Amino acid sequence: MLESAEFLTPAQIVAELDKYIIGQHEAKRHVAIALRNRWRRLRAAPEMRDEIVPNNILMIGSTGVGKTEIARRLAGISGSPFVKVEASKFTEVGYVGRDVESMVRDLVEQSVNMVKTRRKEEVKARAAQIVEEVILDILIPPVTGASGAAPKPALGFPTTTSGEVPDSDQELNERTRERFREKIRNGEMDDRKIEIQVQQGGGGISVMGGAPGGMDEASMAGIQDMLGSMMPKKTRKRKVTVAEARKLLLDEEAAKLIDMDEVKDEAVRHAENSGIIFIDEIDKVASKSSKGGGGPDVSREGVQRDLLPIVEGSAVSTKYGIVHTDHILFIAAGAFHVAKPSDLIPELQGRFPIRVELQSLTKNDFYQILKDPKNALTKQYEALLKAEDVELTFEDAALERLAEIAFEVNSEVENIGARRLHTVMSRLLNDILFDVPDKIGANARILIDRALVEERLNDMVRNRDLSQYIL
Repeated sequence: MLESAEFLTPAQIVAELDKYIIGQHEAKRHVAIALRNRWRRLRAAPEMRDEIVPNNILMIGSTGVGKTEIARRLAGISGSPFVKVEASKFTEVGYVGRDVESMVRDLVEQSVNMVKTRRKEEVKARAAQIVEEVILDILIPPVTGASGAAPKPALGFPTTTSGEVPDSDQELNERTRERFREKIRNGEMDDRKIEIQVQQGGGGISVMGGAPGGMDEASMAGIQDMLGSMMPKKTRKRKVTVAEARKLLLDEEAAKLIDMDEVKDEAVRHAENSGIIFIDEIDKVASKSSKGGGGPDVSREGVQRDLLPIVEGSAVSTKYGIVHTDHILFIAAGAFHVAKPSDLIPELQGRFPIRVELQSLTKNDFYQILKDPKNALTKQYEALLKAEDVELTFEDAALERLAEIAFEVNSEVENIGARRLHTVMSRLLNDILFDVPDKIGANARILIDRALVEERLNDMVRNRDLSQYIL
């Protein structure tokens, strides 16, 4: 649990976040402390462990300033199951739509997939040996006697002209199998076609008309899983290459080697102690103080009240068992342009004691976003064109001008933060991306300088009606 972040201090966690996210140092500090506190809780005295609750965080900031990216990268650093939900998509209990408990079920599903993937990786070498034997059995079936055992050479076995007893069928078969085994390992048999038995997927049992009255979604899913496990597995024959067969069979054999009951138990514990749920658009369910009761505000407040027990700590029924949400870290976020954090119901406000306001991005921030992060847009486009053997480079002056243009467009139209960079980069490079490889062939070198940026984007800056460029 928290393996990859086990030895990371808060300062080191912030340093990791800095590799992908520019600025927002206060927000990074808060999430780094929250992550380290979870590691500390698991190593606290047993009598205090259950008493320590996470300090949930409310991020306040415009779109595109890095709220979601901070939470997502935090989950990646810690190896934690992570789900992002939008509060505006939930409906109050009693209305048609997704109920708030579904986010916990999604988190557990994510946790199960993570644990299953790790367990499969642990048994991968053993599964590969089994798959190798299966493929060999198809190519060179083993020799067996009537009783199922390999025949033994009898007394008086005929001799060769040299006086030596010849190899038995079993020995010849084994030698042939070993030769083919080497060919398989060396990739010499990858293109050979063989016929294999594979399990048919997607044959789950569904109940028409929804769940019966009084039965929730998780209980219904659990019953469907149980019925599905009782049904015999259907298989079908497929003719594939040896290389394809290795991939198909490896997943099946690895799944057979892991204990799904252990996977489910570990996944539930992992979700309970390490899970992160990011609730976006929390401001959309805040009742604006200027309005009276009634209308859609009633539903908004209903969603808040449904969220409250989940965030406070409750037991949620899932198809993998009961999940307690007491120690799941909740990070909520919203722009709060119209509503204010104080428009949330007081009980829900109290469950997000850490509030951090993210800063709007400056021209210098845009420049750094284009240049510094590991996943910078410039590096992404360079990688795309490198796949065509075309070298793309950017001058610093070009990046500075791109940052200026993105900032100006955000100032004159709706501010969508760093997402505006996608707009300007796309407009700048679309013609080049279209011309490769037809007009711009392999081994070409393309330099993006300030003059080219001005040429391609000048009309975008001069044109006051910029509605066509809004994402």
